[in-house]
Amino acid sequence: MTGTDVIAAGVDGSASALHAVAWAAAEAARAGAVLRLVHAYRVPEHGDAAGRIVAGEVGTALRRQGEGWLREAGKVAEATAPGVEVQAVLTEESPATALLDQSRHAATVVVGARGLGGYEGLLVGSVAVALAAHGECPVVVVRGRRPHDPPPAEGPVVVGVDDSEAGVAAVEFAFTEAERRRVPVVAVHVWGDVVLDVVLDTTAHRHPVSADPAEIAEKERAVLDERLAGCRRRHPGVEVEAIVERGRPVRALLAHGQRAQLVVVGSRGLGGIPGMLLGSTSRTLVVHAPCPVAVTRPRQRTTRPHGGETPP
Repeated sequence: MTGTDVIAAGVDGSASALHAVAWAAAEAARAGAVLRLVHAYRVPEHGDAAGRIVAGEVGTALRRQGEGWLREAGKVAEATAPGVEVQAVLTEESPATALLDQSRHAATVVVGARGLGGYEGLLVGSVAVALAAHGECPVVVVRGRRPHDPPPAEGPVVVGVDDSEAGVAAVEFAFTEAERRRVPVVAVHVWGDVVLDVVLDTTAHRHPVSADPAEIAEKERAVLDERLAGCRRRHPGVEVEAIVERGRPVRALLAHGQRAQLVVVGSRGLGGIPGMLLGSTSRTLVVHAPCPVAVTRPRQRTTRPHGGETPP
């Protein structure tokens, strides 16, 4: 990031969103970035004249409500990271559309795991899932150890490592985050049984059915070291714990996430099903991880005008 980069955070009046705002504010302070608070609202459409009058009144009320939520979020940001430049954007469109638009030019988009519209029993909001699946920059879904907890502030940065382009982006993101936070990276590389690999993993082509598990682990250790070599050179001050395990990637990442302050994963591994924009591992982590989850994907960075307007 540079000093002109933007970290966008979704605001919807929920406690989960305020946790996300605080997380994003701290991230902006570490990165020297601008924090942009984004609230989007939709006014129901009515065809007749009376309906349009009602819609106008509803729109005014929703706008005022959004302005209040943005002011509240601004106070949380100021308390968390005094001195960080804060922008506020209020726009009339769906929240997912507004934040996806921000993802085209922001360095990172941050959202809470559940918004005000969430139903009791749902573990993650629809906006968070849509952003993780379609966002064009890294998307962080802020989660705590339990559903209503603030995110943990201690522990390493855990990253899932594979051969995919999104996985390469995840490793770079994880090292950058660990360097800013002055914590270790825990790099987790998982290999599986051949039968499962055909459907779920990226390593089936490397090992014959008769291969010795100890030999496979040794080869996968070399693969992991190769995947980490570039980031180790670029971030020499970051301590690295390299872990090679046999099993399922999502189970390993959930387990190591119990001690982490952030888990980083690519949007899709090499084993992903063509046409799916969010792989099974990243989707499960967004829903169940015990800490914030960053979902990364490779992209061509673009710059374009921001949507919405700055409220009074």
